[in-house]
Amino acid sequence: MCGIIGYIGNDEKKSILLNGLKELEYRGYDSSGISVLSEGELSTFKSVGKLINLERKCEGFHSSGFGLGIGHTRWATHGKPTEVNAHPHFGKFSNVVHNGIIENYHSIKESLQQQGRSFISQTDTEVIVHLFESHLENLKNPFEAFKHTISELKGAYAILLITQKSPDTIYYAKNGSPLIIGRGKDSKDAEAIYFASSDAPLIGLASEVCYLEDGTLGAIKAGGFHTLPNPKLLSGDKLSAQKDGFTFFMEKEIYEQHKVLLETMMGRVSEDNFSLEELSELDLSSVDSITLCACGTSYHAAIAGSYLIERIARLKVKVEIASEFRYRNPILQANELFVVISQSGETADTLEALKLAKRNGLKTLGICNVDNSSIVRESDFSLLTRAGIEKGVASTKAFATQVMVLWILANFIAQKCGILSKAAMKQEIKTMLEAVRATEVDKKAHEHIKRLSRRYLHGHGFFFIGRDIFYPLALEGALKLKEISYLHAEGYPSGEMKHGPIALADLGLFCVALMPQNLLYDKIKSNVEELSARDAMICALSAEYYEGCDDWIAIPKYSHYMVEFFAMMVVLQIFALEVAVRLGNDVDMPRNLAKSVTVE
Repeated sequence: MCGIIGYIGNDEKKSILLNGLKELEYRGYDSSGISVLSEGELSTFKSVGKLINLERKCEGFHSSGFGLGIGHTRWATHGKPTEVNAHPHFGKFSNVVHNGIIENYHSIKESLQQQGRSFISQTDTEVIVHLFESHLENLKNPFEAFKHTISELKGAYAILLITQKSPDTIYYAKNGSPLIIGRGKDSKDAEAIYFASSDAPLIGLASEVCYLEDGTLGAIKAGGFHTLPNPKLLSGDKLSAQKDGFTFFMEKEIYEQHKVLLETMMGRVSEDNFSLEELSELDLSSVDSITLCACGTSYHAAIAGSYLIERIARLKVKVEIASEFRYRNPILQANELFVVISQSGETADTLEALKLAKRNGLKTLGICNVDNSSIVRESDFSLLTRAGIEKGVASTKAFATQVMVLWILANFIAQKCGILSKAAMKQEIKTMLEAVRATEVDKKAHEHIKRLSRRYLHGHGFFFIGRDIFYPLALEGALKLKEISYLHAEGYPSGEMKHGPIALADLGLFCVALMPQNLLYDKIKSNVEELSARDAMICALSAEYYEGCDDWIAIPKYSHYMVEFFAMMVVLQIFALEVAVRLGNDVDMPRNLAKSVTVE
């Protein structure tokens, strides 16, 4: 599923492909591979596990002079993570890499097998290369064969194909999965062509890029970039994707949240005003409700956003899990603003929900971290979170910036509708700035959590509990822990404990209690006491010491619950990080997970 790289030029193909795949590691993968077509010869290397295994496989291989190359990091969807199932897949004289899912691969495979073609993998991708070679036998023209192949595929895909029958060309197709083509210079000062599934591998190599639209297919040779539509300058800095002295990308990203949140606010929040120029043409007078639709961490941000929008803007909000939304024949209202939230902008479930809303004539808004992503391009309006590159698979600053954008949106709507007074607006802005400062990590507090973490490596599970907007924060805290520690954790509204979950309370249950001083403190205190009375081990997050706790993680005293929200968010992220480190897990690339989920 996960990452694609491609190259046409005179430089060493192997190193370009491997370096490109390293830039895509943050997306998650379980196997990888590369193919090089040089001097008429196809050379393919594949391995399971980390990229170092692939590097060792092709250690003795070198290619000089002009040639082509394609590479892939795979996250298994069809077939187990094995070398046979890893990409690139090959026929008799062609190789292919593919992100996405071919929904009708069974019928294509059966038809090809009846022709006598043999398959060696369990994947859907392998049908592409065999179908191409089948068409080429009849049509004799590689591009015509490729077009016929793509016309028969149903599903989502980004495809790169190379063939010995056309050794100077890469064939490409894109539908529902991201694919970018870039132009740079090789060591001979000739035009070099690059392909990738995100910007990251192209920074420092390509000066211009073309973001392909759904339904695009083509063939390109060296010198052919000028034929592509709407090229854009590529800006970026690889340093932003490096660890900056931290042990893990996730740790670095936790520590830089206070900086990126200011980026999120820049130009949108002034001393006494909220401004969202991106929504200048959105007629809010015709909007009487909002639907927030997302998956995973973004779904938790959406729930938090629903509290903020209803409380501040007094507009009805419902929250939908994107993977469920379109399959239940949802009722969509004409005056509903449909908002989708995604870090990558390529989340397949969320993208399909967006397309359904558009087909039903709804106004759509995408909240996303990646400009030119599919969700940004598909939405009527978009708000970028400006989190920068996030390489840790477990999102941290993506969540923080999504909540901030939703908070700004809530105030912007309230301002437009005349609900907020000038004094109230100034107070909200002051609170936002204080919340940003609250995300700056206190190293002493981090060290305290690190020492504390050794007490939380056993037991039969965790409850993270909170009330009101701290309920979605509890959900997110539990998700962070389970993603990287592999320990069972659940988030609950604390008032729900007595309606069933409290049956699990005993000496082996850890309870992480979010206890803000400025929102329903006495209520959650009562809920925590119920768990404590049943011998659950209580770890309290609060500004004041709670005498019923076993462990206390202190946050500074603040005057607003949203500042406490952001302060506790950082604590939960560090807590998950340190427990996972104690258990010896790969924090940045946890098992079974991918950064960008581009399949349903």
